Amino acid sequence: MANEQDLLSTEIVNRGIESSGPNAGSPTFSVRVRKRLPDFLHSVNLKYVKLGYHYLINHGIYLATIPVLVLVFSAEVGSLSREELWRKLWEDARYDLATVLGFFGVFVFTLSVYFMSRPRSIYLVDFACYQPHDDLKVTKEEIIELARKSGKFDEASLQFQKRILKSSGIGDETYVPKSVIMSSENCATMKEGRAEASTVIFGALDELFEKTKVRPKDIGVLVVNCSIFNPTPSLSAMIINHYKMRGNILSYNLGGMGCSAGIIAVDLARDMLQSNPNNCAVVVSTENVGYNWYPGRDRSMLIPNCFFRMGCSAVLLSNRGRDYRRAKYRLEHIVRTHKGADNRSFRCVYQEEDEQKFKGLKVSKDLMEIGGDALKTNITTLGPLVLPFSEQLLFFGTLVWRHLFGGKTGPGLHPSSSPSSKKPYIPDYKLAFEHFCVHAASKTVLDELQRNLELSDKNIEPSRMTLHRFGNTSSSSIWYELAYLEAKERVRRGDRVWQLAFGSGFKCNSVVWRAMRRVRKPTRNPWLDCIDRYPVNLSL
Repeated sequence: MANEQDLLSTEIVNRGIESSGPNAGSPTFSVRVRKRLPDFLHSVNLKYVKLGYHYLINHGIYLATIPVLVLVFSAEVGSLSREELWRKLWEDARYDLATVLGFFGVFVFTLSVYFMSRPRSIYLVDFACYQPHDDLKVTKEEIIELARKSGKFDEASLQFQKRILKSSGIGDETYVPKSVIMSSENCATMKEGRAEASTVIFGALDELFEKTKVRPKDIGVLVVNCSIFNPTPSLSAMIINHYKMRGNILSYNLGGMGCSAGIIAVDLARDMLQSNPNNCAVVVSTENVGYNWYPGRDRSMLIPNCFFRMGCSAVLLSNRGRDYRRAKYRLEHIVRTHKGADNRSFRCVYQEEDEQKFKGLKVSKDLMEIGGDALKTNITTLGPLVLPFSEQLLFFGTLVWRHLFGGKTGPGLHPSSSPSSKKPYIPDYKLAFEHFCVHAASKTVLDELQRNLELSDKNIEPSRMTLHRFGNTSSSSIWYELAYLEAKERVRRGDRVWQLAFGSGFKCNSVVWRAMRRVRKPTRNPWLDCIDRYPVNLSL
């Protein structure tokens, strides 16, 4: 466990001009101390590295034997001239036809078994992100005014929310549902929840079906994830009813799985497509803001009110060969990490009632530390799958040397990369990916992730701009970030995209895509009306 002092960061906050008291008219400042993510790359657990290398070892037989066979075959063929080679092949085929036919049969059989047993390629044909109407757009000041007019919050709670919003990284064009804007009564009702869910979900799906020209009846697998709002019938049943989908559709509804549930839904859809050839799957990721709007005064439960905003994504996946040419991305890897066995991790984001019996989402002060531990495990497992071999060799060598010999310096190691140095060799994940879509949870989380992963401002730009423009849209945020990259026309053929999300449980999940072609600016995209204004300078 990291030293407690190493996990603390300080920040000087300008609290404005004192309005009353002996210091009236004078500027006031305060020092804020908070926990930050641990330097998880400096304390990597060897067992998670071994787990990642396990994936590679499964294919080690091919890596070991194929070069030897090629070397032997090359040596044998290289000793013959072209005329001698053709004469030998003709004589063998002429006098030993059974051997030739047997060899050819074994070759065809082996090739057939290989292609039949390998996993089917999963393609991302296209996706859509819902953009709410402008009448749902609110500024940070309007959020505070809405809270004040509701009469549910005391002045201390209002000032707390105002301070959180000021440092949140959220802009003045995010969206909240009508139930929050127009109602001073309870907005967490089933009626309001269904209205919000149908608005965002049908909006995203209508756009997806229009872009892909796929009929709803052609969809064979449907996976919906929404953490907070889980009515009966389910949201997946609501979609099937609305679009009159076919009766044998495989539908799933994931609830209570937090902001990382979008990647879990993709993983489930992939498994279904692997066992159902020539099929399409739709993954819908959303969260219900109004249903979880907290009207109490517990500060740990007020934080979600400040960050969560309306949003929804719909993704079309396919394993059909005819979708290869029009697909945007191919699924490469999914790595999932779950820390739910630990009690602190399990309760760090917890839905419960406060002392006044108001339902809300309680966020623990240990969230940063717990999230850092889950992230460390996830990226350590992912590393061997995606890092170049040179990076893997350096990383694994220094890690093993550090594990076995501790403070001794390894022979031939440069002092800067020596395992005995305070800072061991850190893999450069920028060599594995061209684009990063990190869940836009908050400005503080993105700051710490950028520092720990040593990402550039451009690497983290999609996440920061998504947080500024749309707020924290929960599990759909990573798709708004990919939409940002497409609107900027940054995705080219062969580029690798890393989507990273984390959420309650505690879970941290990664998915890696490879671009099948250069992605031109889409005709439908939530960023089109404002992309020329981004990136914005968030330091102002």
